[in-house]
Amino acid sequence: MPIRREEAISLLKSMSQTEQDMRHYLESEAIMKALAEKLGEDIEYWGLLGLLHDVDWALTKNNVMEHCIKAVEILKGKGFSDEFIKTVQSHGYNYEEIPALKNKERKEKVEHALASAETVTGLIYAYALMRGKKISDMKVKGLKKKFKDKSFAANCNREVIKEIEKVGLSLDEFFQLSIEAMKKIKEEIGLI
Repeated sequence: MPIRREEAISLLKSMSQTEQDMRHYLESEAIMKALAEKLGEDIEYWGLLGLLHDVDWALTKNNVMEHCIKAVEILKGKGFSDEFIKTVQSHGYNYEEIPALKNKERKEKVEHALASAETVTGLIYAYALMRGKKISDMKVKGLKKKFKDKSFAANCNREVIKEIEKVGLSLDEFFQLSIEAMKKIKEEIGLI
């Protein structure tokens, strides 16, 4: 990897990040690392994909059309490979709000994993908040119930979360793995 995790964190913090956005990056990193471990992939590589998937968000959140587009120059400038950059961009595929990417489809296992991982963070975090910020005893059954309730965390795209099945995991396995991954960093993300 061209930069280490500490440098990636510094890069993110060099832009005006909200606390909520930094939490999301850390949650995505934790889930991607857990997925890499489960699937026998490169844990550091997948972790950095999760951490940096929204590297341009602080610069593009007020102009979403540019999201995942500005990431290219930022990541190229840090020496990341075209493959890494393409994977980062892939989480923005098929979104109307990003015209340059709206007709693209995720095809690679790592692309489905990243899109699912970064999307499920919102569902889990919202459920933890509903439970008084408590994740330590969160169960798959409860999360699955919230997943089925389309009005709960309505912005979490359930179809994107279901893409995890394309990497060979069931939703139950993915929810369990994701809850456990976020539990490991609960203090960093303000949960108990």
